[in-house]
Amino acid sequence: MAYSTESKRFHFTRVHIMPLYQISSGKLAALPSTSFVTEKFKERRDLQQLLLSDISVLGDDLMVVGEEFGDWEDSKRRIDLLCIDKQANLVVVEIKRTEDGGHMELQAIRYAAMVANMTLDRTINAYSRLLGGEDARDRARDEILEFLGADTEEEIELSGEVRIILVSGDFSSEITTAVIWLNKRDLDITCVRLQPYRLGDALLIDVAQIIPLPEAADYEVKAREQLHEVRKVKTVRQEIFRKFWAQLIEKSKIKTQLLANRSTSSDHWLSAGIGRSGFGLSLVLLENRSRVECYIRDGNKPDIWNTQAFQILERQQEQIHQSFGDKLIWDDLPGRKGCRISYEIDGGWKTAPEAWPQLQDKLIQNLIRFEAALAKPVKDINI
Repeated sequence: MAYSTESKRFHFTRVHIMPLYQISSGKLAALPSTSFVTEKFKERRDLQQLLLSDISVLGDDLMVVGEEFGDWEDSKRRIDLLCIDKQANLVVVEIKRTEDGGHMELQAIRYAAMVANMTLDRTINAYSRLLGGEDARDRARDEILEFLGADTEEEIELSGEVRIILVSGDFSSEITTAVIWLNKRDLDITCVRLQPYRLGDALLIDVAQIIPLPEAADYEVKAREQLHEVRKVKTVRQEIFRKFWAQLIEKSKIKTQLLANRSTSSDHWLSAGIGRSGFGLSLVLLENRSRVECYIRDGNKPDIWNTQAFQILERQQEQIHQSFGDKLIWDDLPGRKGCRISYEIDGGWKTAPEAWPQLQDKLIQNLIRFEAALAKPVKDINI
């Protein structure tokens, strides 16, 4: 955005789109760009259905729970796609096929306000309508709990925060300027540009996150998370989690680097790395018990891969148990997409604060043993 001192008016300039190139005869040849309007793409029939079939295009931490969502009495407005993320935030996805985005940011803010007070129960109901068929609500509940890494509805509370993802063929600089300004005021809005290209009879789509810039996204997320963690504590239980994990992370620093880059959380779980995607190492705090677990699910692979990886490890359980120093719980979680290996410990979030140090020591000790026993077998899996 440039400012002219002569006219006293702002001039907006659209972000330049770099072309895609094909290597042909040792040279770079720019592919011809096109537009969704030219290709006769419709927002709901085409773009929305493509994203519904694979929402990972917009982020691998998303799960679609509603399409054309409009569960309110006083308005006929509908959200293109309603999602949740791994932090139990609702995510409003607004889609436009145009090259300027129209006034989509205003629509999305309105939608975000309308769903901000949604409960987990309403979210499950919305997803059950999307699934349809027999036992839709049970299936919806199980899939959402699995996605959020929980066993029961009582363990989960939606954060009350709503993220916004704007998806368009391009964005006017009025929109990008507004989004940058809103993000500085603690909204969480992402702009994703879909630019179509022609390669013979094939239609290619270049997906680019333009706000926030990918190289700045991690910093912005961490800064926002620090602020949100203070604001997010709305219940006694969340306050317990926040204090418990803060103490545990601090205590762990002299014993292991597994939690070195983690900040405290008001969720009932705290994740650590095991060195390979598809294997989520976590500490989980339940009501009267806790566990260290490895949850096996790679969203980029067929569901059968998760079971095969679990079975490979299960065949080595004798050596893994010997390395860990105790028996683990092996659960292939029938009817769910992932599998879990875990070790349970007495004591949970209802444990009296004066007994927290002993529980924290047990969790840290068993996290270290768990990672040591599983790291190499996990790394060696080849399917």
